[in-house]
Amino acid sequence: MERPQAFANLWIIIKTIGWVLALEGVADFFSDRHYHTLFRRLIFLFIDRDPARPEPPDNWADWRAVDQQNDADVLRSELGFTIPLLLESPKCYWIWKYRLWLLQETIERLDVQMARRVWEEELGLASKMLTKDKRNFHAWGYRRKVVAKLESAELDGKSMVEPEFEYTYKMIGVDLSNFSAWHNRSKLIPRLLDERGADAAARKDFLETELNLVREALNVGPEDQSLWFYHGFLMREITDYTGRPTITPNLSESEREEYVCREIDFIKDLLEDYDDIKWLYDALLEYSVDLWNLTGLMPQPDELDEYWEWLQRLQKLDPMRKGRWDDFEMMLRKSARESSGL
Repeated sequence: MERPQAFANLWIIIKTIGWVLALEGVADFFSDRHYHTLFRRLIFLFIDRDPARPEPPDNWADWRAVDQQNDADVLRSELGFTIPLLLESPKCYWIWKYRLWLLQETIERLDVQMARRVWEEELGLASKMLTKDKRNFHAWGYRRKVVAKLESAELDGKSMVEPEFEYTYKMIGVDLSNFSAWHNRSKLIPRLLDERGADAAARKDFLETELNLVREALNVGPEDQSLWFYHGFLMREITDYTGRPTITPNLSESEREEYVCREIDFIKDLLEDYDDIKWLYDALLEYSVDLWNLTGLMPQPDELDEYWEWLQRLQKLDPMRKGRWDDFEMMLRKSARESSGL
């Protein structure tokens, strides 16, 4: 079919403007919405591309491309629609869930390259949300889901554990109190070491590096619970090593005891400057029990006196956990009787 000439469309343009003026609907018609629609229509008419009379594709591949582009436009529009809502309510579960549903639709409806671009853009959004609120656990959980999908075969993915581990270091550097960053770091470590193919020496060096990192942080902020969470995680990797993968599975019993004793001494040094922080006493008691279990030896009388002192401080500093400290007191009394042979 012969396409209309550009200048032949001028008559249509003139009639359209005349119709608008005749109806005296200029103010209404030229609102923000209608003005842009009309202006775009007039331009397309002049260049002989009337959107009201689109040219149909010639083959299935073109039809598929048009269909995919339409789907992509709708999905991107919905993702864009929820961004202001997310900024206003960044901890609303249903907004995050709806975005995940939209992202899953990209996999169902678009080719792999197009879908992957959308998911990569979503990872960028998660980073921006965490820049705004570094400790938003919704955004951290969402980021883990996005990364897992980007790593999957559905999107021709590959492991992202190295850059994600580095990302946690970056976020910790900005804010030591970022509990979610420390938590994410702890979840990445097993995969990180496996994918690096780390041998026993490399794993031991890695443990030392992580302990040094959190010790430096504790020297700055010993009152920060998130730091003690990560320190406790590393200590459990040393003391609770049976029946599960750990950072250093090949440590000897004496090496494990040495690590625990060293960390207890480190915390005792902190006590000299910070004797009113409950987390120090809590860690001292917990790690002391771990040491008993490792050595199989009961505490000596002078050690028990020290434990009693820590426990009494905890009972004053943390009365809300009275039941826990009462249980610990019963355990100490039992250990004292066994140590004295009664």
